Amino acid sequence: MTVNFQHLRAFHAIASDGGVSRAARRLNVSQPTLSQQLKALEARHGVALFESRKAPLTLTSSGRELFALTQRLFATISDVDHMLGEPKGAPAGMLRLGSDNPYYAAKTVELLRRRHPAVDVQVRMGNAREVMRWLADAHIDAALASDPPADGNFSYEPLISDALACALPTDHPLVTRDRIEVAALADETLLVREPGSKTRAFAERALAEAGITPRATIELHSRETIREGIALGMGIGLFFSTECPPDPRIAYRPLDTGERSYLLRGYLVCQTERRRATMMYALRAVAAEIRDRGQAAIAAPV
Repeated sequence: MTVNFQHLRAFHAIASDGGVSRAARRLNVSQPTLSQQLKALEARHGVALFESRKAPLTLTSSGRELFALTQRLFATISDVDHMLGEPKGAPAGMLRLGSDNPYYAAKTVELLRRRHPAVDVQVRMGNAREVMRWLADAHIDAALASDPPADGNFSYEPLISDALACALPTDHPLVTRDRIEVAALADETLLVREPGSKTRAFAERALAEAGITPRATIELHSRETIREGIALGMGIGLFFSTECPPDPRIAYRPLDTGERSYLLRGYLVCQTERRRATMMYALRAVAAEIRDRGQAAIAAPV
């Protein structure tokens, strides 16, 4: 009896993700469709693969044996794709992209649409932790994330390397300097993002390792609110260089951290098993172009 490949794919996705809804989002199919494919697989071969249909799903002994086989099967398929070369044809349809960096989200979409106008894109913005959670839960197809945690289920394509910059009102006394030493922040009010933000984490680490405590700290959550606060003279802020769009009210200067380096590295991340898909190949090509051009987008001093 020939095994239906789509049914095997449905089982493998459900077993990998631990549930039908998450697997359906990742495969971009409806939950009823995926459930029907699993039911058809079990009925055709007279075997129960899960103990029940209630989450969290638990594999039966037959399910565990089959899952071990499908893991090898889909790994081999990925190897075959790699041996035969990259996928052919132009991508089309919807790409759901998550990002923690507005500049690179916009740049990625602009290059992707220029190359492949048949692709529609939805962009969802959040911090790095949120973006990676959306990817794991299959709410998005790919992520642009800063220093994401290593996970064997994901494929990582290097995108950027970025350094901290200091944002000040244009009439601030420190504007006369070419670089702002981290020690100078001890006399300043620092406007910061929300807990969980990579920018805030790097800034706090740079200050702590230099033994510097700002005069005061105000949490304003978003980049946009912080920039408005800086323009109003409420304090200064620390951003990565790609978070520094031109603003006549704000001056940007590199942050001098001495011998210590605080580089943020960004990646394009997708599910490993989707890495060879036509859409992901097109997205990876865009990421490679951005990386190779070295578009750091560091704002010029004002």
